[in-house]
Amino acid sequence: MRTKGDSGPGIRRRHALAALAAIGAGFGSLDAKAANIVRPWAADKPVPRLELTDLDGKRWSLAALRGQVVVLNFWATWCEPCRAEMPSLQQLAAQHQAQGLQVMAVNFKEGEAAVQKFLNATGLDLPVLYDREGAAAKAFGVRIFPSTVGIDRQGRAQFVVTGEVDWAGADARRWVAALL
Repeated sequence: MRTKGDSGPGIRRRHALAALAAIGAGFGSLDAKAANIVRPWAADKPVPRLELTDLDGKRWSLAALRGQVVVLNFWATWCEPCRAEMPSLQQLAAQHQAQGLQVMAVNFKEGEAAVQKFLNATGLDLPVLYDREGAAAKAFGVRIFPSTVGIDRQGRAQFVVTGEVDWAGADARRWVAALL
């Protein structure tokens, strides 16, 4: 049984209006190759705590990265758009590392063998953090992959991108420049 407001034309209309508002505000883009929606992080929503381990067993936390800009990308090897955007994420990381940008790839609920196979095949060398139970994705409200959260130097999330992005493109450069 459906309750008023939980689905149907009303909620679809609100989502469509929110997407149009985000695009109009310069937070979204629609590209012929792929579509993505960028929305601001709600000002009253705290940034979830993040503490995950990487491939080498090193523990990473957002708290320890305060003072740096963090681009937190939630992805999986089975996700084609995730795989497609990884080279541009790596390029973004290399381009802005000296300015204090840290790009981290948070893998959603996959085993180390699958992730390692992907990394070996692609040469990706971003820090890959394991979200083994999916708790980090859930805390950040991620339901679609890829999803990327931009976090400023004070540890405040500024935006969330849902969908594939060319991180070397003009839109992404503008989003990252605002963080830097």
